[in-house]
Amino acid sequence: MKVAACKYPVGRPSSFDEFAAKQRRLLGAAASRGAQVAVLPEYLSLELAALFPAEVHGDLHASLAAIQPLRAAWLELFAGLARETGMHVVAGSFLLAQADGGHRNRSDLFAPDGGRLWQDKLQLTGFEKAVGTIVGGDALKVAPVGDVRVGISICYDSEFPLPVRAQCEAGARLLLVPSCTDTAAGATRVRVGCLARALENRIFVAQAVTAGQAPWSPALDENTGEATVYAPMDAGFPADGILARTRGDEAWAFADLDVGLLEGTRVSAQVANDRDWSGQLAPALLRARLERYTP
Repeated sequence: MKVAACKYPVGRPSSFDEFAAKQRRLLGAAASRGAQVAVLPEYLSLELAALFPAEVHGDLHASLAAIQPLRAAWLELFAGLARETGMHVVAGSFLLAQADGGHRNRSDLFAPDGGRLWQDKLQLTGFEKAVGTIVGGDALKVAPVGDVRVGISICYDSEFPLPVRAQCEAGARLLLVPSCTDTAAGATRVRVGCLARALENRIFVAQAVTAGQAPWSPALDENTGEATVYAPMDAGFPADGILARTRGDEAWAFADLDVGLLEGTRVSAQVANDRDWSGQLAPALLRARLERYTP
């Protein structure tokens, strides 16, 4: 399986058609390189706030309200692009209004046959909590992509071991991570999280990122990081765990994933965190005790 993770140049589209043309160019380029799975970044829908006046796009709450009527066009666009390109497409994330007034940070996965499913972001960052209307998801999913099961972990979620472990125990061998980070520290946290999830679960991880500056948007203002595809740091894979990474103006990181090799080297692995996972769950290890010094 060839996977493509996007380093998405945040722009300022003047119409939905312009936004759609950009997605068509980007995803067409990934498909032309043979990608079967393409991952776009978190908060992609907020680029659409640029279609509205400054008093809207400069205010996050107004932006969230303004993009909701575009949801149907969003779904139609990416469903059509998945069909046209023959790829499974993770359309970044859309901040979707809920009946209770909150917004779920939802990542949609579109299949070439017209199928769709989604994963909501579970954990909220400090920024998202401060917004006041973004709420965490309450379900964890995996999905088949051909013969491989995948899970989606949106940005901050990739820094939490247990939900990803649950996806892996449900058969996921590829974790798709749409992300958006504005500082070097944030980019490092997500990168380290992705690398750790690849190590401890013996899986592949594909992380998409936003890139560039968008001073007109309170959410997309600064963007830092490189799109990367990770592997376990063990026999048969790169010692640093990096299969592919964007550099400079590259829009995509491409990697051919050998799931057969992943499974075949599991027994001969130098370390097998996934196989040894249960060792840390021994009753005596679930709580640490304060020990006193003795003479």
